[in-house]
Amino acid sequence: MNHLFCFGMGFTASRLARRLAAEGWRISGTSRDPDKVKAITAGGHNGLLFNGSEPGPDVAAALRSATHILISAAPDDAGDPVLSQHRDDLGQAATIKWIGYLSTVGVYGDFQGAWVDETAPLRPASVRGKRRVQAEAQWLDYAGQTGETGQTNQTGQTVQIFRLAGIYGPGSSPLHKVKNGTAKRIVKPGQVFNRIHVDDIAGALIASMARPNSGAIYNVVDNEPAPPQDVVTYAAGLLGLEPPPEIDYSEADMTPMARSFYGESKRVSNARLKDELGYELKYPTFREGLQALVDGLT
Repeated sequence: MNHLFCFGMGFTASRLARRLAAEGWRISGTSRDPDKVKAITAGGHNGLLFNGSEPGPDVAAALRSATHILISAAPDDAGDPVLSQHRDDLGQAATIKWIGYLSTVGVYGDFQGAWVDETAPLRPASVRGKRRVQAEAQWLDYAGQTGETGQTNQTGQTVQIFRLAGIYGPGSSPLHKVKNGTAKRIVKPGQVFNRIHVDDIAGALIASMARPNSGAIYNVVDNEPAPPQDVVTYAAGLLGLEPPPEIDYSEADMTPMARSFYGESKRVSNARLKDELGYELKYPTFREGLQALVDGLT
C-alpha cells in the first residue's frame, strides 16, 4: 500500500492527503501542536507529534513503511528541521520512492516585474527566503545531487523541489477577506504576484509522483501574475460587493511580513511544470480559481 508521510500537516498537505486517501493511500502527518495531532488522528490518519527541535517520538517507526514523503515544515536558522532530526531515519527507510520539498518563489527575490524560471539566480532579500534557499540546498545534498537531474542517493530515493506562489483555496482566499472586511486594495505601481490554487499544488505533486526525477525543481504557479489590487477587485465583483478603497503602498498599514511581499515583484514561469510533468492547471488564473470558490462561500 502506498503510504504518504507529511512533515507538517498544513493546508496544502491536508488537501493532498484528502485526494490520496480517497484512492486508498495510507496517510501519516505531523504537527507541533498536540491538539492538531489529535485532529489528524480523528480524521482517520496517523497523527504524530514533531516540533522540529527534537526527533518525533513515533516518527522513525512510521517512516519505515512510508513510500512518499512531503515536507512542508518551515526551516529555521539551523536549516531544515526534518533533516536535522530524522535524516538517518529517512536514509534507512527502504520503501521511500519519492520525496517532495515545498519551497517558495521567494527564493528568487526581486526581479522588478521581469520573468523568471527555475534557472534564475537565487537572491532572496527576506530571512524566510534565505532560509528556504538553505533548505533547498540541504535536500539536494541529501539526494546526492551534483547539479544534474536523474541521480538518486544511495537508497534510491528521489528528491524534488516545488517552489510555490501565494496559496489560496477553500477557506483561505481574497473572497473570504473581502466578505469579512479584512481585504486591503494596496497599490504599488509595477507590482505583480503569481498565485496558485491549493488543488493545483496537489495535482502537480501527484504528477511528480508518477514521474519522479531527483533533483528536479518546479515552479508551481498560475499562468497570470497580476497586481494584487486587481485580484481583490475581481473577488469583490464575484460577491456583488464594493471593493475596498485603494491605498497607496507608502501609506499602507501592514505587518512586516506583508510588507516584505511587496518588496519583491516578478513574473514566474510554470513552463517546466507543464512540459516535464505534463500537468495542466485546473485553475490557470485567479479568475477561474476564485469563481470555483464562490459557490462554497456564499
